[in-house]
Amino acid sequence: MKSVSGRKLARVLERYGWLLLRIQGSHHIYGKPGSIVRLSVPIHGDQPLKVGLLHHLLKMADLTEADLDV
Repeated sequence: MKSVSGRKLARVLERYGWLLLRIQGSHHIYGKPGSIVRLSVPIHGDQPLKVGLLHHLLKMADLTEADLDV
């Protein structure tokens, strides 16, 4: 899995209909209308997310690694 920053993941989530609900410190909390899932994306500059966290966030958002290239 390629490395992706939290900022880039946030842009991808917004492209797929996720809405920024609030910001709590350096974490952006995203939700989607009609879904109870909440995603907490850490935004630490352009620092890449760890692979396990990225995999978990993509799975919770029902996205694949191929969706990151859009």
